[in-house]
Amino acid sequence: MTDSTFTKRAAIAVTSAATLALLLSGCGGSGQGDAGTGDAPSELVLGLVPSQDVDQLVLDAEELGEMLSAELDIPVTAEVTTDYAALVTAMQAGQADIGMFGPIALVQAADQAGAVPILQSVRYGSSTYVTQWFTTDTDRFCLDEIVEKETEDGVFTFCNGTDADEVSGPKGEEAIALIEQDERIAFVDEGSASGYYYPATQLQEVAGLDPFALTGATFAGGHPNAVIAVDDGDATVGVSFDDARAEVVAERPTIGEDVTVFAWSQNIPNDGVAVSSDLSEEWQQKISDAFLAIADTEEGVAVLQAVYNIDGLVAADLDALDAAREVEANFGEQ
Repeated sequence: MTDSTFTKRAAIAVTSAATLALLLSGCGGSGQGDAGTGDAPSELVLGLVPSQDVDQLVLDAEELGEMLSAELDIPVTAEVTTDYAALVTAMQAGQADIGMFGPIALVQAADQAGAVPILQSVRYGSSTYVTQWFTTDTDRFCLDEIVEKETEDGVFTFCNGTDADEVSGPKGEEAIALIEQDERIAFVDEGSASGYYYPATQLQEVAGLDPFALTGATFAGGHPNAVIAVDDGDATVGVSFDDARAEVVAERPTIGEDVTVFAWSQNIPNDGVAVSSDLSEEWQQKISDAFLAIADTEEGVAVLQAVYNIDGLVAADLDALDAAREVEANFGEQ
């Protein structure tokens, strides 16, 4: 990708989202007009963004929609958009009543679409995570010995302190400083916190690079896709949530050994759920309660894990989201 192409693609993410939002198949949210009345909407639209195979996400999302329908006693249709920008615009246009967003997009949904963050995801007992940087060029980016860890998904490799049991960053920033302006980098998506905002900011702060002039950078379109791009040699380094390599094990059993994590970003608040402010406070609470009820059952957790690897849900941490808002603001000023 050329300098100008990458710059243009990052800059037009929001303006192009109006077209992408049409992927909601023309479905309009039904919560509008209910604000303050408590009246039940006739139906709701749940919007999601791919972080896995799209076809599989559609199936998993449909199952989640059915569970929400059962809890709320009204139809809930699950729709998959192309990216976070499209989903933000869909909520702004009233095409979606509920959205499941990454932290940066959750802030954007609140600030641009007036959405109300209600819940955040829990994974491995934590409501935060990190960007992981990975590579196959360990001679260059591993500044100490490679560590192998046995996991339920096989042997995974780490270096520069990223084998720590507690996932807390930043780590390995000396290796990030080795990345060059024309490095072939596999980012995830323009709206992804761990897949773009945080690592691009880290490159600016640690390596002194211009995040809008990364002449070798590409967007892989999903966290597993970024891992695959590095494994295939299409990129020298890549980024994703930790540990997206597990998403690729079924397809590539040795991925944890072949692709090595060499750095982490600072901690990032987990993704979450936002609802339209056009819904009454009563219905905002009902939706929150419905998600929490689903997360409190074995079957519900299985579906949430299938959709976004979610182990549980807690009330949205607005202070943590303010920190994500600062990253977005700082990045936008570069």
